[in-house]
Order: sequence, then structure tokens, then C-alpha cells
Amino acid sequence: MGSLGASELVIILVILLVLFGGAKLPQLARSLGQAQKEFKQGLRDGDDAEKGSDSSS
Repeated sequence: MGSLGASELVIILVILLVLFGGAKLPQLARSLGQAQKEFKQGLRDGDDAEKGSDSSS
């Protein structure tokens, strides 16, 4: 139930294309990728800070 099939992905892509237009989709995808990269970096930094505080206790 949690996975998306090909038909669902096509429907989502068509909706995004209608909402944002073809010219803005690459910019939107780039922004989402950058946000994901920053989120993962923040998680990594948080884990590093937590490990650092554990060793100093």
C-alpha cells in the first residue's frame, strides 16, 4: 500500500506539469534535491554533535 506504481507517478507528474508548467519543473526538481541534500547534511551534523557530546561526558 505504501509504494507508488507507474500509473500513480505518471498522474503526479502530469499534475505537477499542469500546476508549475514545463519551464519551472527542472528548477523545482533542483530545489527539492538541494533541500534533501541540506536535510541529510543536517541529520549528519546532528549525529556528529551528539556523538561528540557523548564522549565528553
